[in-house]
Amino acid sequence: MDLSNLKPAEGSVRRGKRLGRGEGSGRGGTSTKGHKGQKSRSGYKRQFGYEGGQMPLQRRVPKFGFRNINRKSYKGINIDLLQGLAEKTGASSFNVQTFVDAGLASRNDLVKILGRGKLDAGLEIKAHAFSRSAREAIEKSGGKAVKI
Repeated sequence: MDLSNLKPAEGSVRRGKRLGRGEGSGRGGTSTKGHKGQKSRSGYKRQFGYEGGQMPLQRRVPKFGFRNINRKSYKGINIDLLQGLAEKTGASSFNVQTFVDAGLASRNDLVKILGRGKLDAGLEIKAHAFSRSAREAIEKSGGKAVKI
């Protein structure tokens, strides 16, 4: 290896259009901006969403409904899934991290335990919310429902 075959690392050198560097470059003169007009001037900035006086898309599309910004959205996990997970892993207590590790919820999800299915094992379950039927089923089987 010598100085004659040195090259920069792949992707480290990026050459774009060199504008306004003389007529010989092919991009001199107007520097690809055309002749005259607002868009050819320095400092021109297009207003976002402006369509030249035509009614903009965000105003001509009909709007309906209501989205509550304070709504809490829960990831529902039924107790029959917990029963299957308890049989498979042999665990007797579950928390949000257990659900994340099992792929039942994401890290930032709020978890709500729902009452579908039957629970045989007495499990201690820690979650953000419980349905009434799920709480009753957990306590009836000898477990504990702990709200985080």
